[in-house]
Amino acid sequence: MLAIFDGIRDITMLSVAIRMFLAVICGGIIGLEREYKRRPAGFRTHILICLGAAMTTVTSQYMYLYMNYFTDMARLGAQVVAGVGFIGAGTIITRRERVKGLTTAAGLWAAAIVGLAAGAGFFEGAIVATILIEVAELLFAKLEYNVLEHSPVVNLYIEYTGKESLNAVMDYFKQSNIRIQDLEITRSKVTSKHNACAILTLRMNRQISASKMIAHLKTSEGILLVDEL
Repeated sequence: MLAIFDGIRDITMLSVAIRMFLAVICGGIIGLEREYKRRPAGFRTHILICLGAAMTTVTSQYMYLYMNYFTDMARLGAQVVAGVGFIGAGTIITRRERVKGLTTAAGLWAAAIVGLAAGAGFFEGAIVATILIEVAELLFAKLEYNVLEHSPVVNLYIEYTGKESLNAVMDYFKQSNIRIQDLEITRSKVTSKHNACAILTLRMNRQISASKMIAHLKTSEGILLVDEL
């Protein structure tokens, strides 16, 4: 451990202030990336969760060391780890058989862990974890996008006005050498008009990217909505 932090690992006014400040900084750094991408849990949410987790750890230590409540100091922290799961679940939105918000939920959970580390005086762990979380959210996101862009299998949700529109889409797939592995025709439950919709599993042509195909479908006549599942 770094000797520079040894003087502030005890529970003092200065130590508590530094732990809370570090939790705010780390939580804010993690939340900035989510805020930039307009995710439901952004800058302030991550700060509050990280700060709350840090305060939980400090409170647990204070109760044990100064109030002589001989209990398990890790118990409150364990409840934070489990409790943040409920908040994370609220950021996962299921729509048209699509799950969104998993990365945000994982970020909230990680921010809580960083807060616990900062509150416990494990400053090195909190700082390193924050850096690695940012690397995962910023740099690895580009790698993930490149992998998905060239994925051989794509799942699509398409809303359309009539049979002719769907036939035109099928003709485009045939001309582009994109194979349909699975097709389900149903009615939209999202809009009040209950438009016809199709859920497709496609085997892509390596010469055509998923984003290019989706962009073309969105401009097709009679196509109301195209979304990747």
